[in-house]
Amino acid sequence: MGQDGKLSVLCLLILSFFLLFGLSVPAQAAQVDNVRLWAAPDHARLVFDLSADAEANVFLLDDPKRLVIDLDESRLNTDLGSLDLDGSAITGVRSGIRDGSGLRVVLELSRAVEPRHFTLPPNEQYGHRLVVDMEYPGESAVENPIDPIEAMIREQEIAATRHRSEPDSEAPRVDPEVVARKPAAPHPRRDIIIAIDPGHGGEDPGAIGPGGTREKDVVLEISRRLQRLVDNTEGFRAVMIRDGDYFIGLRQRTQIAREQKADFFVSIHADAFTSPQPNGSAVYALSQRGATSETAQWLAESENRADLIGGVDGNLSLKDKDEMLRGVLLDLTMTATLNDSLSIGGQVLDQLGKVNRLHRSRVEQAGFRVLKSPDIPSLLIEAGFISNPDEERRLRDSGHQQRLAESIFAGIESHFRGNPPPASLLAWQRDNRRTPSSNEYRIQPGDTLSQIAARHGVPVGQLKQANEINGDVIRVGQVLRIPRS
Repeated sequence: MGQDGKLSVLCLLILSFFLLFGLSVPAQAAQVDNVRLWAAPDHARLVFDLSADAEANVFLLDDPKRLVIDLDESRLNTDLGSLDLDGSAITGVRSGIRDGSGLRVVLELSRAVEPRHFTLPPNEQYGHRLVVDMEYPGESAVENPIDPIEAMIREQEIAATRHRSEPDSEAPRVDPEVVARKPAAPHPRRDIIIAIDPGHGGEDPGAIGPGGTREKDVVLEISRRLQRLVDNTEGFRAVMIRDGDYFIGLRQRTQIAREQKADFFVSIHADAFTSPQPNGSAVYALSQRGATSETAQWLAESENRADLIGGVDGNLSLKDKDEMLRGVLLDLTMTATLNDSLSIGGQVLDQLGKVNRLHRSRVEQAGFRVLKSPDIPSLLIEAGFISNPDEERRLRDSGHQQRLAESIFAGIESHFRGNPPPASLLAWQRDNRRTPSSNEYRIQPGDTLSQIAARHGVPVGQLKQANEINGDVIRVGQVLRIPRS
């Protein structure tokens, strides 16, 4: 037997020895090469960059409050002292060796947290990662975000079950004549709420330009400028989906907008394409049936991957729901919202064309997950292609950022001044500026629908139908169209 043969037999004998006595060959220790902290108003996220996959155990200790992170077969290869703890619940960080071969990281806390952790496999931007999220009890904007369409389906199913289980005699009876005698309510004159969503953030930098410009930074600056324009305009109020460098899941973004009762949702981006040639601004609305262009489809797929990069499982399955119910709900809830989205999108596109080249001359449509709120008109705006060197330079320019923000708001404002929500200040101002025509009536304090209908000799039901009054609330100052009998 030659030397190589003897070596092979020896290796087999050693391996057999380990297997026979239940021993295992020690695995190579994972290195913690970097640690990043993202602080948000309602949570903090700690991300460990690992050289290999590693098992983790995360638990809380009291007196004083601490969060312990144990990593098996791991060692630290970075300086934890360089972490910027500002804005988070973490007041101090220390580390040590655990059980000879493990790593223990201890976070000193200033307040109670609810931790959860998960690992992520390598992707196109990162290697192995351990993600530790610390939610702040009572302050989380959305504790467990549920897809809005799924929520509506659940509500429909609950209502249907209740209807089947309750006798008809027990159903509440509403006398339309009694309701019609309710006096007109004071006009709320509420602000129109614009939800502004700077794309990406935190762990997800978005696209990166040839000069190193990060999409998440550019769109946050444009969004902040847009926020100031909205808040400085009477009758409007802005809600920022994120106002710092932290990550929010795509479905959570739309859920936050719904909880804030937003009238409109706009997501700001500055994406990249596979080549440096594409340039110009573009406006996108949701498509339920497919993309209107190859670029729209590619951008939708790249934006929808944000949850994978940032560490959120954005999948939603409605396979267990009745197919017809799904289809009817989607059609009913999306159609009116999508029409408004396309209308606003057209006006925003016209305004953007005055300050920047347009990548497309019409509003494109694709399946962007962040636009899938069934009851809020929504747009995704690509301010420009950060992959184009000239456009990357312009996107960094504060003057260009301001002009983009002004164009976006000009389109939004134009739509809502022409189509203000009934309870808004803009609707009240419009109605009080108008002189009612011969077939119109402005509601006065103390008026009721039944009185108005009797005064003009029309049935209450016909009066409601002519003015698209679905509920039973009328408001002082509201102008009603009087149908001809």
